[in-house]
Amino acid sequence: MGAHPPEPYRGKGGGTMMLAIGMVALSLGTYAFRWAGPALRDRIRFPERAVRLLEIGAMVLLTALVAVTTIPTGTGKFGFALPAGVIVAGVLAVRKAPMLVVIVAAAATTAALRLCGVS
Repeated sequence: MGAHPPEPYRGKGGGTMMLAIGMVALSLGTYAFRWAGPALRDRIRFPERAVRLLEIGAMVLLTALVAVTTIPTGTGKFGFALPAGVIVAGVLAVRKAPMLVVIVAAAATTAALRLCGVS
C-alpha cells in the first residue's frame, strides 16, 4: 500500500479569469501606446539631444538582447549554428531586408547547420 502524492490545487477557475484579465489589460495597453504615437506626434516636441539619446539607447538595448540570446548559457553546449543564424540575421538587418525575411533566413540557417550535424 503505497501513498499517492496529493493532487495539486487547481483552484476554482480563478486562474483562467486572471489570465483573461491580464490579456485584456495588455491588449488595451498596447493599443493605447500604438494610438498615442500618431495622436501626440504634433503636440510634443523633444529636444534634439533627447531624441539622439533615445536612438542610442534603443540600439544599445537591441545589441544587448542579441548578445544575451546568442550565447546559450546553462546548456553546457556552445555550438556554431546559433551564432551563425544570428550573424545572418544581422547582415540582412543591416541591408534593410524585411523583418520576415530576416527571421526566416536566421531560422533556416540555424536549422540547416543543425541538420548537417553542426550544433
